[in-house]
Formats: sequence, C-alpha cells, structure tokens
Amino acid sequence: MTLKTATNAHAAPKIDLIIDTDPGADDVVALLFALASPQELNVRALTTVAGNVRLDKTSRNARLAREWAGREEVPVYAGAPKPLVRTPIYAEDIHGKEGLSGIAVYEPGKGLAKGSAIPYLIDTLKSAEPHSITIAMLGPQTNLALALIQEPGIVQGIKEVVVMGGAHFNGGNITPVAEFNLFADPQAAEVVLNSGVKLTYLPLDVTHKILTSEARLNQIAALNNNASRLVGSILNEYIKGDMEHYGLPGGPVHDATVVAYLLKPQLFSGRSVNVVIDSREGPTFGQTIVDWYDGLKAPKNAFWVESGDAQGFFDLLTERLARLK
Repeated sequence: MTLKTATNAHAAPKIDLIIDTDPGADDVVALLFALASPQELNVRALTTVAGNVRLDKTSRNARLAREWAGREEVPVYAGAPKPLVRTPIYAEDIHGKEGLSGIAVYEPGKGLAKGSAIPYLIDTLKSAEPHSITIAMLGPQTNLALALIQEPGIVQGIKEVVVMGGAHFNGGNITPVAEFNLFADPQAAEVVLNSGVKLTYLPLDVTHKILTSEARLNQIAALNNNASRLVGSILNEYIKGDMEHYGLPGGPVHDATVVAYLLKPQLFSGRSVNVVIDSREGPTFGQTIVDWYDGLKAPKNAFWVESGDAQGFFDLLTERLARLK
C-alpha cells in the first residue's frame, strides 16, 4: 500500500486551478509560489476581488505578481468591487495604502482580461469536466458566491474550494473571533458553504503556526534572485504588525499556505468538521464556529486544517522561488 501511494504521489495529475485573490502582501507571495509551480498547478486564471485594498489595486497587484513570475499568459479577471451585503472594509493598515508594503508598485505592462471574473467563473465551471477545477480562495469569497447565486449548477465543475480564512482555536485577527477574509464578506462565505462544494479551510489556527524566522528569511534571501528579493522586502515589512500585535517570534504568510497545501498536502493535518458562519450583526459577526469535537453530530461540511510543518513550508516556498528570475 505504501509503495502504491508513493508512486501515485509522483505521477499526480496536474491540478486545474483558478486563484481568487485580493493582493495583499501574502497573496503576492502565494501567487509567485503558485506560478512558479507549473508542473503541478495548471493556473487557468487569476480572479480578483476587493478585500485587502480596493478592486483596482488588488487587480493591479495580481498583474504585478504575474509579471514578476514571468507568467503573463495567465489571464487576470477583475471581479466584485464590494461585498454581497455589508459595507466594504479594507486592510490598508496591514498591507499599506497600495496593498504591498515594502516595495514600489507601478502599472504592469499587461492589462486585465476582457470581461468580469463572475461570468468567467460561470462559463468555465459550467463547461468544465465534472469536478475537475480547484478554486484557491485567498480573499473574501464574493466572486464565487455571486457566480453560485447566478448559476447554482456550476458546482458540477468544482473539484474543491480551498479557502484561506476563518479561525477557531486561534481567535480572530480583526475582531476577537473573526478572521479578516470571513469578516469582510461572511454572507459570501455562507453561500459557498451552503452550495455543497468540497471545502477545505486553512484558518489562522494553522497559519499562526507557520511563522517566519531569521533563518527562514535568510534561506529565501540566499537565492538572490528578483523573486526572493521581492518576497524578502514584502515579508520584512508585512510581518512586523503581527509580531508586535501577537508577540510572535515571526510572522505568518497566510495565503501562501493554500498553495503549499495544494502542492504538498502531507505537510498539513486536520479533520472533517461541521462549520457554521455567523453573519448576524453583533460581536460574533464573521466568526467561523467549528464543531471540532463533533459535539453536535452535525453533517461534516468542511475539512479544517489545524496544523502544519513550518520548516517544510519554507523549504518548499524557497525551492519554488528559486525557479523564478
């Protein structure tokens, strides 16, 4: 059995992937990581959403990441400029006014693809082979929610939705109980959860265990290529806030954990759970309520990743960044 698994892992088919993102510092690291992994990830498109900063800025930053990775053939579609219901919020205090602290931003050479992310998602998922496309959700889940509301049948094309978001054991990072991506659009997250798609969550519970350290940042810096310099500059600036706020020895690189999970799921562990998202106004707005110990005996609707191999993550990230210029 062991032999069989090992052999299969070697010849694993490419993952057909759409990355939905709101770059954001950690998103850009995630995008470089994913775009440097064409052997495993067939990135069909990047779809952008308002989140860490406004939609025009997240769309520009996604195009910058694509340019830096030398992958300009991957289309970038701009999506929802605001959440389904709630007032928009941004995280400029964490990511800087342009969404990328630590580096100079500029208008990338190649523009956006024509049309919006929502029709792109509908058309692509509708015409896809059954359960063939994985969606990596690195920001608020508004784009996929809008697509599902307009065309619920698109679930047929989705293999899995892998979300960076939520918090249970860790507590929240924007309120005591809510993580930013869920707080930014809990109604959208509910639509995705209720659609019945196969769902995996990488919450703060795991991202706060996969922290930078001086040695890990040095490991990236030693590559001495453009990608490693960009990632080093972004992370050195980005991690300060969390280190100070939480008293951590290093900082998390939240969104990049989704890419590591897709590339090497054996680095992570978790369990199937029942998750409920609180979208009621009040102090628990945006909370992910996770029945970790199965006290309610409710149907399991998500796989909740709870821990991961931090050094394994940074080794994999470094190895992939080494492939870029």
